Amino acid sequence: MTQTVSAAARVLRVLKALKGHTVTGLSNTELAQLTQDSPSNITRAMQTLIEEGMAVKLDNGRFAHSIGLLQIAQAHAEHMARLTHRMQEINQRIAAGSMN
Repeated sequence: MTQTVSAAARVLRVLKALKGHTVTGLSNTELAQLTQDSPSNITRAMQTLIEEGMAVKLDNGRFAHSIGLLQIAQAHAEHMARLTHRMQEINQRIAAGSMN
């Protein structure tokens, strides 16, 4: 990489690079290519993500998001669905002229 990247930024870049590869995972080499970083830096970033429960090393040796991270994503989706439903209720009341 041409610029110095903090460890936190590197970890976040790796986490983002894993998007869409939850089942099949990505190899260290693929992550290095996607993030334009060295394999040794990717290894360190993955160690951090694994220690913090945000990623796993799959049986095939590739890396993927962890169930813990997917639970965070699911909780967000459910929260947004509840908010959307609530907003629809409010809009229906406003349209009916009976806001309470």
